[in-house]
Amino acid sequence: MQRKQLLIGGLWREPTNAKFEEIRSPFDQRVIGEVSIAGLSDVESALVAAEKGAHLWRRTPAHKRVTILLKAAALADERAEEIAQIISAENGKAIGEARGEASRSGEIIRLAAFEGSQLYGSTLPLDANVGTGQEKIGFTLRQPVGIVVAISPFNYPALLVLHKLAPALAAGNAVVLKPARTTPLTALALAQCFLDAGLPEGVLSVLTGSGAELGDALVSDKRVRKVSFTGSTVTGEHISRIAGIKKLSLELGASCPVIVLKDADLELATNSIALGGYVNAGQVCISVQRVIVDESIMADFLNLLAPKVSAITTGDPGSVDTKMGTLISAKEAARVNATIQKAVADGAKLLMGGQIDGSIMQPTILTHVDPRSSIAQDELFGPAIAVSSATSVAQAIDLANSTSYGLGSGVFTRDVSAAIQAAREIDSGIIDINWTPLWRADLMPYGGLKSSGIGKEGVRSAVEEMTEVKTVVLHGQPWNPA
Repeated sequence: MQRKQLLIGGLWREPTNAKFEEIRSPFDQRVIGEVSIAGLSDVESALVAAEKGAHLWRRTPAHKRVTILLKAAALADERAEEIAQIISAENGKAIGEARGEASRSGEIIRLAAFEGSQLYGSTLPLDANVGTGQEKIGFTLRQPVGIVVAISPFNYPALLVLHKLAPALAAGNAVVLKPARTTPLTALALAQCFLDAGLPEGVLSVLTGSGAELGDALVSDKRVRKVSFTGSTVTGEHISRIAGIKKLSLELGASCPVIVLKDADLELATNSIALGGYVNAGQVCISVQRVIVDESIMADFLNLLAPKVSAITTGDPGSVDTKMGTLISAKEAARVNATIQKAVADGAKLLMGGQIDGSIMQPTILTHVDPRSSIAQDELFGPAIAVSSATSVAQAIDLANSTSYGLGSGVFTRDVSAAIQAAREIDSGIIDINWTPLWRADLMPYGGLKSSGIGKEGVRSAVEEMTEVKTVVLHGQPWNPA
């Protein structure tokens, strides 16, 4: 077992309070590592270092930043198996899924390196303004915001760290990263890739420990110009209250709907729902939580879906035979189970699953779910889908829009008109036609509407949100054309 120090401005240091804590596997509770518990004095040290790092990194030419990031990407590729093993151990993710996540790390960094080198401005047609001649030229410049605080969740400890860290660094910012307390080892391994690639001192810090203590101190500090957070809506609302005047990207909760219309390809729909509801044990913001099925095809839909879900194997996340790993803790499994039991008590029918063994939960299908009930309205974040019925496209869309969330949605139909209607009328940041919302390309804009957050992630969008725009006007003297 290895004890991990804090990363302060690119240098490994002991925490000032000399406190450490164990990181345990959610599967069998074995200790897989030990990390520092940072305190407020460590926050201050990280921000002081970041001020210096931001000054240096902003003035580093883009081609030099690209060179360092491409080296980091190559190291992430070389270390993909090591990173996958860390993800599986500390998160409980099935090793096949962990390898898929780790394998994307290098590509995310490469995408960010490119986008961060392409900070285009635009010219302004100032002579179109009444009273202005051709003696003025205007244009815009993009520059890094300065210091970015990135707060990442446990469910994708590599992917969601890099969707914040890589664009911020590529755009020329210094970053203070606060990873989830339960999954910090992946973040530290990725940070080492950037250090080994030659990232200058001051540019990157990683603080492990209490999210409440460290997070509040980081997001409220006036030196911080940008906060990128992924987590619960409750915490996102708290951040928005205490952050002050700075840029915010908040990727928050969800209760993602999937509509299956009567003309849908049911084999395609059930295959993708059996995947989209249970990847990472349902601990995904864009996991399928609600399925709204045309009542005329309900029986056929369930007959096709049930055997696909029952074939999902659970167990040791380190085994290649395991298709669905654990929840992040036994406490979380008990919470999800209690929510399912309440839904049954309220009239839903348990078609399959629901059993728990420690942090492992069997994939679950609930039918006859009241679409206005709590299991449909509130974020579940577990391996269960709630199936309801609708009698028309309009009713299905109304039910899809019935929650306070609006992150992702899916629609299965062969009818182009119905697909267009859904795209126009469903209030979610991402709408997948003939797939579930559990699909993401790292370059595409990613973010929700309503209580699902503000701002966009995705490498290109994140680079834009981690820069600021200045308008420059050159004033010449009027002249008379010859």
